[in-house]
Amino acid sequence: MTHTIRKATTDDAGPLADLTAVTFPLACPPSSSPEDIAAHVANTLSERHFREYMADPDVTILVIDADGALRGYSLLVNRPAEDPDVAAALKVLPTMELSKCYVHPEHHGLGAAGELMHASLQAAAEAGAAGVWLGVNSQNARAIRFYEKSGFRKVGSKSFRLGTTVEHDFVLERALP
Repeated sequence: MTHTIRKATTDDAGPLADLTAVTFPLACPPSSSPEDIAAHVANTLSERHFREYMADPDVTILVIDADGALRGYSLLVNRPAEDPDVAAALKVLPTMELSKCYVHPEHHGLGAAGELMHASLQAAAEAGAAGVWLGVNSQNARAIRFYEKSGFRKVGSKSFRLGTTVEHDFVLERALP
């Protein structure tokens, strides 16, 4: 696979929404209803939402562009954590949230996720962050292994509303070099 990692452009908003429709369900626990997943995607990860994220100066979106097709993305948020459970758990400040980090399942196991993570951490460091944090569903063992391999450690927990259910996420943090 030939690919590059680059900053997203407004032309990527539609393809990002399409990619999210494939990747977000993979991060959800098996008990999540398709209706709750679809509602969350529509309410926070649509093309319109990606355009809004790109217009926000505190948000950076990186994409994996594989010969013109988006195969992964990350979304970094450079603001203090609003959730009090998260804010209390974080120790490395100033911090940046890695809000999203997804790779198309056809590209799992090919090293693309590691490259995207490296580029995301580099972007956070260049923005002045001393650390990066993320929330990951407590049942998503594959993602937890990947994040731990990437240097993240569990520092707390938080709740995440997915439609009609409340999910439980681990809060993971890592210092930047």
